Amino acid sequence: MPQGSLLGPLTFIVLIDDLNIDCMIHKFVDDTTLSKFIDEDRASQMDVNVTQLLNWSSNHHMNIHFKKTKEMIINTSHCIFPDKLSVADVEIERVNVFKLLGVHISQSLKWDDHVSAICNKAASHIYFLKQLKRSSVDPDDLYHFYTTVIRPILEYACPV
Repeated sequence: MPQGSLLGPLTFIVLIDDLNIDCMIHKFVDDTTLSKFIDEDRASQMDVNVTQLLNWSSNHHMNIHFKKTKEMIINTSHCIFPDKLSVADVEIERVNVFKLLGVHISQSLKWDDHVSAICNKAASHIYFLKQLKRSSVDPDDLYHFYTTVIRPILEYACPV
């Protein structure tokens, strides 16, 4: 499918519908997230889950972009982190903050990074709004710019 086509996301959802792995799978259009709760007294089995994902993708002739693949451990206790994941001699990058569907999630489960990113993005658009006002743009057009560009940034995932 050509990128940006209307049938592309629907086709991809149909193609990954039978993806079943022994962990929680969160699928959204072309993003797939694997997650698993690990007891403190047990070792991580995520490498097994990644192997299952690789086998599935190979059987379905789909490629995984390993440079876009990230690992994040959300840990509220002080247990020892498992070894980093690696696939086909490629080490998966372990991150402290990850952007998932527009929400910045940190391994500490605090929202400072998300709030900071939203404030920075909104501030850059507010600066542009100020420039429009200085250029004597009609107030109705300024209001329209605010409601269509700035307000959605502030309201997206606002319960977070």
